[in-house]
Amino acid sequence: MKKIAALLLFIGVVAVNAEKISLVGATLINPVDGKVLPNATVVINGDKIERVAMGKQDAATLGKQISCVGKFILPGYIDTHIHFFQSADLFTRPDGADFNSVRPYKDEVAWIKSHLDDVFARYIRCGITSVVDVGGPMWNFEVRKKANATEKAPRVAVAGPLISSVSREKLDLGDPPIVKIDNPDQAREFVRKLAEQKPDLVKIWYIVDKDHPLDAFRPTVRATVEESHAHKIRVAVHATELETARAAVEEGADILVHSVVDKPVDGAFVKLLKDRHVILCPTLVVFERYGRTLSHQLSLTPEEQKWGNPEVIASLDVTKIPQDKLPERVKTALADPKAALDKINKTYEVALPNLKKLQDSGVTIAAGTDAGNIGTIHGPALFREFQLMKEARLTPMQILQCATANAAKLFGGETGAHIGHIENGYFADLVILNSNPLDDIAHASDIDTVIKNGVIYPADSILR
Repeated sequence: MKKIAALLLFIGVVAVNAEKISLVGATLINPVDGKVLPNATVVINGDKIERVAMGKQDAATLGKQISCVGKFILPGYIDTHIHFFQSADLFTRPDGADFNSVRPYKDEVAWIKSHLDDVFARYIRCGITSVVDVGGPMWNFEVRKKANATEKAPRVAVAGPLISSVSREKLDLGDPPIVKIDNPDQAREFVRKLAEQKPDLVKIWYIVDKDHPLDAFRPTVRATVEESHAHKIRVAVHATELETARAAVEEGADILVHSVVDKPVDGAFVKLLKDRHVILCPTLVVFERYGRTLSHQLSLTPEEQKWGNPEVIASLDVTKIPQDKLPERVKTALADPKAALDKINKTYEVALPNLKKLQDSGVTIAAGTDAGNIGTIHGPALFREFQLMKEARLTPMQILQCATANAAKLFGGETGAHIGHIENGYFADLVILNSNPLDDIAHASDIDTVIKNGVIYPADSILR
């Protein structure tokens, strides 16, 4: 094993793009069609997959051979819902839990901007070779540019600031990630401004409460969708209530970026999503992380403990914050931790059966985490998402399809059309596992090697 790792490291750093490379003898899992190919050979030429074959091959056509006997090769994973403007630490959403007296939000944002390379690398360590950032400040577009210029980084699709029915002043340092839009004309003007940056998506934050009724914002949703589609930009909508999600899709939304969590989905809603070819991203993990973190009941997975940023993880212990600096929300959660768990359980009692029903009905499901929110760790949170999808009774192959071929559809564009599959002409974005994820989806994190754009990274070398 050490010899293989050394060879991979040499090839990855020195010569991967200079010669043809072949991964020989693995079991290939291609979730797009559910095919499993034993004794497969994947030929990589530069940054692309040249061909896939089974059985013994002519050695003269293979270039540098890497034995992967006993391994399992999949397309690189794709997390279709993240936020680079958030770190996942305790201080990253002062509009939800205000810790400005402990760490000023401007210092938090400066730390985030200075640690982008670290976040990129943590995604690669987790086999996540592409991500979709579904909303952030205008500097989000610089993050995409930086990722494209960084070798050890995922492919990045981005949306700009969220078009919202509510304001979030505590996040506004002059380049707000969430912008309150008051009428359809404002929405059209803002979309035109976003279109200049060539976003991969426009995002709507469709928040409904007693002060913001569903129908009041609906004309703004319609105008946002119409203007975005006129610029050939898809629209993703945050809508966690059934009727809000229904309204968003009726107004033309292309993507729903969360599960419906308030009530069971009905047949008419399922048909609407199928008829409109809407993609839904469940983000199950994020629904537990605020409540568990703020009530001091967070239990990170082994992957999160190993591959999450240690500074972020260290911040998540609310008991280390002086009592006089705890927000009321946190004091309440600490006083009644059972209430936090009860709320999480009630959410999953609705969200998990809804996911199963949508999956069984043929709605396209794309895996995503909402990483960056408090306690939802950039990179390894995806493996907790897989666990929750398993609890919803999706099969390992279905989960892997959600994180590869389906996720590529959500990523979209020319890049999305060339990721998520192991096929001729697709980007050489692959993850090589030591154990079979079809036996247990937990094996999806048993990563031996990650390949991004034809560059080979032995997994244990990535975060050194």
